[in-house]
Amino acid sequence: MVMRNYPTLQDIHEARARLKPHIRHTPLLHADKIERQVGCQLYLKPETLQITGAFKIRGALNTALSLPRDEIANGIIATSSGNHAQGLAYAARMLGVKAILVLPVTTPKIKIENTKALGADVILFDGDTAARWKRVYEIAEENKYAPIHAFEDPRVMAGQGTMGCEILEDMPDIDTVLVPVGGGGLISGVATALKETKPSIRVIGVEPALTPKYYQSRLNKKRTSLPLKNTIADGLRISVPGQNPFPIIEKYVDEIILVEDEHIIAGMRSLAKDAKLIAEPAASIGVGALLAGNVTVRPDEKVCAILSGGNWDLADLAEIYT
Repeated sequence: MVMRNYPTLQDIHEARARLKPHIRHTPLLHADKIERQVGCQLYLKPETLQITGAFKIRGALNTALSLPRDEIANGIIATSSGNHAQGLAYAARMLGVKAILVLPVTTPKIKIENTKALGADVILFDGDTAARWKRVYEIAEENKYAPIHAFEDPRVMAGQGTMGCEILEDMPDIDTVLVPVGGGGLISGVATALKETKPSIRVIGVEPALTPKYYQSRLNKKRTSLPLKNTIADGLRISVPGQNPFPIIEKYVDEIILVEDEHIIAGMRSLAKDAKLIAEPAASIGVGALLAGNVTVRPDEKVCAILSGGNWDLADLAEIYT
């Protein structure tokens, strides 16, 4: 892959071939019970069933497999809200190299424990995303580790984009795809795969109303930093859009929709009750947007909601489901 600040469709196809022996092609599940409530034909892409329980392994593993072995010999390092950490830890273990993950102190315990269980060294850090990445690059320089950014690296975006290829393969006539928006690596890759293959597909980004960084940046026509507020969707809690994903999202994403935390919780409950799927808040945001009536859909419209992951503490899940 030639290094540039965005992935091409060819990059995504190459990533898919590279990843095929190592990850799961997650199914498209018809959510017939939920669709009766939302007014469209609803399908779910459950990356909750992916290895490590989230989509992040796609981008992490694609990047690790793409890097020269001498570049990662000392180890790979990143910061993450948890799922990228688990993906990188898995990739490092597979390749027999060290993984160092700098995680926020607010990271759910299950994500910390899963990352450690995969053999990674975990450093808990009290600071925002920018401060954590600054620390990552300091540690990387001191120890000659290879940093792998969770959403700025085009190889990561290409890996996430393989999900778009799978959706099209399983349902070529899909009309709309709802994608959770955190740093932007997932939606930039998926949108590239979908729009470069079938431009008529509607790609909608969904982000928490408490962290509307891409929504506000689109209004302002420039990347805009916002105060970091707590949202139940911890995996999407970022204060500023990614530098490399932002222009891709502006080019390919048709609409960005905000979802209140109460509707994200409603999405989690509906997925558990009606689809028998345990999804973390960030993954439930698309279904929450549909239940809230935030997305304009037709009864005959085929809509896919990406469920990005299922890693959340069981005690917190119990509170929501009761």
